[in-house]
Amino acid sequence: MTTATRPALSEAQLDAALKALASAQRREILRILVASTDIPGKTCCAEDEMCGCTLAERLGLAASTISHHMSVLRAAGLITSRKDGTWVYYTARTDVLSSVAEAVQVL
Repeated sequence: MTTATRPALSEAQLDAALKALASAQRREILRILVASTDIPGKTCCAEDEMCGCTLAERLGLAASTISHHMSVLRAAGLITSRKDGTWVYYTARTDVLSSVAEAVQVL
């Protein structure tokens, strides 16, 4: 059995991640993204992705608010995104989230 290597985080990366996680709405966005593989019959995107419009709808937030939160999460390295026409699809970086959790445990 192989173990996935988690990225080592610099102090600046850890600080950015913790600041991004300070927002309850951003934590909820990450919960939704991590659970996006559990949505039966999802056809809009890849199994581990979610469209920004779906996030806005599920959270009851304006598209501009979602965009702002996603920019903060992306800058912190907690998500990735890909654009397909007018749609943007987001994926949680579970490897980075695990590294953040490990770093917090040793504080």
